[in-house]
Amino acid sequence: QVQLVESGGGLVQPGGSLRLSCAASRSLFSIDVMGWYRQAPGKQREFVAGMTSGSSTNTADSVKGRFTISRDNAKNTVYLQMNSLKPEDTAVYYCNARVYSTPQVFKDYWGQGTQVTVSS
Repeated sequence: QVQLVESGGGLVQPGGSLRLSCAASRSLFSIDVMGWYRQAPGKQREFVAGMTSGSSTNTADSVKGRFTISRDNAKNTVYLQMNSLKPEDTAVYYCNARVYSTPQVFKDYWGQGTQVTVSS
């Protein structure tokens, strides 16, 4: 089991920045992939950024160059630094932890979500 607690969302003006945090209930080294997803009203949840236990990262094209995923292993926490925010970044952001039991079988754990609103 993995419990995830997100924080850091809020209201920000276009061009502004926010940093989201996701605290995991166990060591990040025991979690194969940590990631951030988002869901805007009326849309499907989409991948934003991910990081493996070996610290390899992947970022969606829509946020590349603006968003950065990072981790603090001592705090079991993953961050999403969001810069140059746009109104289309408005969504509920979810933290995800993926744990593989075999190369083909995994389980996803989700946080409760944190609202990010970009508006003037």
